[in-house]
Amino acid sequence: MAKFGKRFTAARAAFEGQENLTVEAAVALVKGNASAKFDETIDIAMALGVDPRHADQMVRGVIGLPNGTGKNVRVAVFARGPKAEEAQAAGADIVGAEDLMEIVQGGKIEFDRCIATPDMMPVVGRLGKVLGPRNLMPNPKVGTVTMDVEAAVKAAKGGEVQFKAEKAGVVHAGVGKASFDEAKLVENVKAFIGAVAKARPSGAKGAYMKKINISSTMGPSVSIDVSTAVEE
Repeated sequence: MAKFGKRFTAARAAFEGQENLTVEAAVALVKGNASAKFDETIDIAMALGVDPRHADQMVRGVIGLPNGTGKNVRVAVFARGPKAEEAQAAGADIVGAEDLMEIVQGGKIEFDRCIATPDMMPVVGRLGKVLGPRNLMPNPKVGTVTMDVEAAVKAAKGGEVQFKAEKAGVVHAGVGKASFDEAKLVENVKAFIGAVAKARPSGAKGAYMKKINISSTMGPSVSIDVSTAVEE
């Protein structure tokens, strides 16, 4: 049987009997029990009634959280010439073309978001098996294949969050830090839920949102009442 530390055990006691809360109550509970020595991330996980193996049931999208994520996002850009210079000026951490492809093929992936200009996709396409499983493959549907490199880099750095349903139909993301004010975390959580609600695919049948949970990095999770969260 797994052994839990004193902090986690105390948090579990505080969470006992707490379920299907409002967003406000869930955020207050999670934030109030985030007692690690570092600034914990507040994570959201949403179980959806979809099967992503079917194209018409795939859920993916992007949302610019109103209060950012609190995370330093490392951005890589595949571009050449003036667009490469534009990316560097906008604050991209890594910029390159074939040279960057070789670095990634070698297993060195030191970035959290990957952006590419359309002309670079034949090069980036060779990295599908490396970037795809990490949800890093540039995609025009979420604005990471674009000629407006400056805007894409600034959006990624400014708190934009991408989401994509995994095999089990679960979407998850970090929506802030425990150090954020409760009101800002509530706003971020509601914005993320709203974005996933709007991304409902045409093939989804029956209940779309089955369960919503939030937690801190080192703490237990608590469920949010789906009906009230979606209504808001």
